[in-house]
Amino acid sequence: MGYNVLDICHHVINYSNENDYGISNLKLQKVLYFIQAYFLTNKKDGTPCFDEKIEAWDFGPVVPEAYHEYKQYGSGDIPAIKSYILFDEDDIWGLERVDFNDDIVLDGDKALINKVIDKFSEYSATDLVSLTHKQSPWLDAYVPYQNNEITIEAIREYFNG
Repeated sequence: MGYNVLDICHHVINYSNENDYGISNLKLQKVLYFIQAYFLTNKKDGTPCFDEKIEAWDFGPVVPEAYHEYKQYGSGDIPAIKSYILFDEDDIWGLERVDFNDDIVLDGDKALINKVIDKFSEYSATDLVSLTHKQSPWLDAYVPYQNNEITIEAIREYFNG
């Protein structure tokens, strides 16, 4: 079992802000894709970083849950996340602001994630879109208006190449 993608997003966004990299939602989506690829090819057991699926959208790979969580920022950079709202599905008034806990992601995994963020820090979101558009996991899955899944197997096979 991997992490929840939103926990990975919190770390990526906060690490990017701490290092003055800046990260938009579009760039976040590509970084998540490369983090997933890095875990699949560099972890001893080849486990995915997160469980949510990646889809082939017009602008490259996207994790829908993460995209919808941060679409409010448009094309601007996402600010550091220090807390979030916890919703209680049984009690619509049961909202609670919770401090973000960065201990969810293990230190060894954070080190792998940070390597990927550092590697792509100099690339613009547009650069990363162009890069993913040349790679078979996106090319093979992409059909306009279909949001097909880019499978773990396709990512693993391509990056193990």
